[in-house]
Amino acid sequence: MPSDCSPAKLFLVATPIGNLEDFSHRAEVTLNHCDLIACEDTRVSSKLLSRYSIKKPLVSYREENEKKQASILTNQIKKGKNIALLSDAGLPTISDPGFRLVRECHLSGIDVVPIPGPNAAITALIASGLPTHQFLFLGFLPKKKVAASKLLQKWSDFSGSIILYESRYKIIRTIGIFQDLFEEERYVCIARELTKVHESILSGPLVEVIDRLNSGSAKGEFTIIIAPKGYSFEYSEI
Repeated sequence: MPSDCSPAKLFLVATPIGNLEDFSHRAEVTLNHCDLIACEDTRVSSKLLSRYSIKKPLVSYREENEKKQASILTNQIKKGKNIALLSDAGLPTISDPGFRLVRECHLSGIDVVPIPGPNAAITALIASGLPTHQFLFLGFLPKKKVAASKLLQKWSDFSGSIILYESRYKIIRTIGIFQDLFEEERYVCIARELTKVHESILSGPLVEVIDRLNSGSAKGEFTIIIAPKGYSFEYSEI
């Protein structure tokens, strides 16, 4: 919790990835004590803040204005304002804006305080049944199919699990890349709408998961995990 007598700080506050009940008490207290809240999308954040009766000035901090806003917000913290950064869902800076601001704060000697909470990648991983001892996070794949294929091929022999995000608009394309690159027996997990009413977590051999996915809905946000070669639920050296 910010203190009136301590130097101003930047607070990175995690937000729910679907279920608003996952918003922590510490996050609520922190936001109530900050002077300004920087949001990836003020419209999205307003719904969460309204739910918890948090009334603070909001400012937009998105990919399009991140470079300019990072400098502005850093200067405001220097002048004594405690500022919180929110993503639309999950942890700021993880496949979301925030890296530039955090870097600017460190360069300026400003304390950066993480307020941990929900994260789609870790939530999917712990429920997937795939190896958790080491993992590689790739975020969203490149927009172009050739570049996406090359990136996945580069890491296809990684000894741990590979985690990536995908939108509903490109999930079919990405599954097609999997079919081109991986054996049918390669274990994967496709998690959809995590923590929401229609949550779905499908794990198993690629060919089986695709069949199950095709029989359901391709809507929502997806977290995908690729197991290392040779892994299965029945037998593994891990």
